[in-house]
Amino acid sequence: MIRVLLADDQRLIRAGLRMLIEDTDDITVAGEAADGVEAVRLHTELRPDLVIMDLRMPGLDGIGATRQILTTDPRAKVLVLTTFDDDEHLFPALSAGATGYFVKDTDPTVLLDAIRRTVEGDLLFSPTLLRRLVTRALTTPRETPSPPPDLTPRERDVLRLVAEGRGNQEIADRLHLGVSTVKTHITNLLDKTGTDNRVRLAVYASKLP
Repeated sequence: MIRVLLADDQRLIRAGLRMLIEDTDDITVAGEAADGVEAVRLHTELRPDLVIMDLRMPGLDGIGATRQILTTDPRAKVLVLTTFDDDEHLFPALSAGATGYFVKDTDPTVLLDAIRRTVEGDLLFSPTLLRRLVTRALTTPRETPSPPPDLTPRERDVLRLVAEGRGNQEIADRLHLGVSTVKTHITNLLDKTGTDNRVRLAVYASKLP
């Protein structure tokens, strides 16, 4: 059972998400937060599998809350769900460590699939936002890091597929590995590259020659 923490200052939005989630057999709501401070506190107390995070909240906003959660627990997964689809919100959220970004008019079935796939390790975005990320990556000058010298050939294969935005299941299928083996490789890659979450690992990998 996937345990989700809802963080949104609008009670109606939280109620709608709860109804959607609890109509499934494999996802449940572990708790609800009405602001960023409460989201950080409840994440520490409840240790959910995923946080669905709004960005505009009173006091500590969603970006600040995401940053604090990831600082305390680098393996945490935060899926942003917001009304904002502009660069001023998207890139700070990703920089804070969000593992996905969707707008609130997303189809409910797409959102449920995103919850499941994010928990499995995928990086997921609304289609328009994904196109924007790709365009920005292709047009922004980047420093080229050197690959860690102690990567195994299999770790290099996994890193290349992470850079392509592949999820754990896709990587496993392509390399004929088990998903648990892929997760182990990614954990090792995080340690060896000095990155603290999968988003930053993907950015690191995309810059390699």
